[in-house]
Amino acid sequence: MSRPVSRVLTLLELLQAGGVRSVAELAERLGVAERTVRRYVDHLVDLDVPVESVRGRYGGYRLAPGHRMPPLMLTDDEALAVLLGLVAGRRTGITAAAGTAGETAAAKVRRVLPERLRHRLDAVLDSLTFTSAPAGAAESTAAAAPEAAVLLPVADAVRHHRPLAIRYTGGSGERTVYPYGLVAHAGRWYVTGRDLSAGADRTFRLDRIHGARVLPGTFAPPPGPGPAERVLTALATAPYRHEVTVRVRGTAEEIRARLPGSVAVVAAADGEGEGEGEGWCRVEIRAERLDWLPGLLASLDRPFVVERPDELRGLVADLANRLMDAARGTPPPRD
Repeated sequence: MSRPVSRVLTLLELLQAGGVRSVAELAERLGVAERTVRRYVDHLVDLDVPVESVRGRYGGYRLAPGHRMPPLMLTDDEALAVLLGLVAGRRTGITAAAGTAGETAAAKVRRVLPERLRHRLDAVLDSLTFTSAPAGAAESTAAAAPEAAVLLPVADAVRHHRPLAIRYTGGSGERTVYPYGLVAHAGRWYVTGRDLSAGADRTFRLDRIHGARVLPGTFAPPPGPGPAERVLTALATAPYRHEVTVRVRGTAEEIRARLPGSVAVVAAADGEGEGEGEGWCRVEIRAERLDWLPGLLASLDRPFVVERPDELRGLVADLANRLMDAARGTPPPRD
């Protein structure tokens, strides 16, 4: 690409960042004279890019809405964000109404990427797993996007089964991990694998990783649950203030369809409920607060027995009384 053409495209990229850019600022950024900047602007206008001039003390140039979208100049991080957004939308059904538009848009972005970046983005897309919340289950988690400088090496290590050195928030020094998988769940990103420093399987949030680099060598991922199941189990069994155990009548599949895997661990309780038609399952939940659990248990629409803690039984009874009052039309007591 010749230098004038390259500078015209750089000018377009600067204008796409938004706001009004003075001629002096643009000339300094491009390393050319102000007269040359005006000539480059004329080139963009000839290409139907809607550049408009702003007069006055704080005047200069800016992009205005046009009758068609001008060429987009994307950085590596921006290209990664666009592709991941398109893929996430397609896999979660958010962009299903757009038909094949998401696929063709992703293909166009990939086609113009440098080969180096395209291979790294392919590593992310090939190694990424999305969890899906059960019908009717809502999980509110603040989105925490990882930095490209962390996401790309983690994905490369997952794809090629290579050890990974990371620095983690709250940790001391660097730790070595055998990464099994990369998982996107409820607006957050996780890598699950074997933490050689601790000698145990661990799940790490990518937004809490401050540095990641791929190490020499390879490892063989162990058999067993997939990355998404490992992450959900790790979230459901993390230490919290309350440990809750409830027996629910029904099959494990029926109960798992209503409870998020990151909230509850469901297992069949062999030998319980015999002679009553349907068996029972034991549900274990860890929570910081108990006030939301009575409504969750009631939403299962199945018989259940609270084994622990006693405090939860009282909260369930309070909810039952309020529902009975509502059904009878009894007004709530005044404070």
